[in-house]
Amino acid sequence: MIETEWQHAVALIHLNRPEKRNALMPDMVDGLISAIESTRDRAKAVVVSGRGDAFCSGFDLALCFDAPGVLAALLRGLSRSIQTLRRHPSPVIIAAHGAAIAGGCALLGGGDLVITNAEAKLGYPVTPLGISPAVSAPFLAAAVGSGQARARLLDPKLIDGREALRIGLAHECLPSSSEVITRALAIAQDLAAKPRCGVEATKTWLNELDGSLNDARASSSLTASLQLVGSEEERQGLARFLKR
Repeated sequence: MIETEWQHAVALIHLNRPEKRNALMPDMVDGLISAIESTRDRAKAVVVSGRGDAFCSGFDLALCFDAPGVLAALLRGLSRSIQTLRRHPSPVIIAAHGAAIAGGCALLGGGDLVITNAEAKLGYPVTPLGISPAVSAPFLAAAVGSGQARARLLDPKLIDGREALRIGLAHECLPSSSEVITRALAIAQDLAAKPRCGVEATKTWLNELDGSLNDARASSSLTASLQLVGSEEERQGLARFLKR
């Protein structure tokens, strides 16, 4: 469900569950973390993308109903995934075509650059399910600022790629979803052609400036999300969602 391929010094990591719009399962998240870690020494840039018509539609919620352990594992894995992307020494470009929803949108917080398309749907529509997206908050706030982070996490409405670009959630917005991976790869190749020491030192300092690597903040935000796991409101919210 995770594929890694190489184009010279650029690693391309693909979420590969297109029949489920790359909905995340615990084993898939673990595989993503392993794939990211495996590229640390060789890659001078990394592209993370999704096979099929969407980057990632979030957690596979059908696995979470009456299974709080699965949801908890996904939340922990999501937090680790974002931190692992941020801690990668080389630049990470997220090719977020089609849809990046809930946990899929959270993964954007691990990227240094995010490329999307105009008609893509992005956001965190999980509060009506009794689930808190707090696990995403530190990384989203670092990207878009506190005000926009509050708006996006509290409001379950999805936004399109143009709005994502306007608020700083995406860095480029292309007309067509088919252009996204090509553009992301071109950026990665350009970065990989530069001296590695300068690029990596710059990324490290940018992470220091925006607090991306604040372990205490990431841990407390994860705890806030985990506290709701198994609640009756969450169970009812998932039941309503799965009946739609």
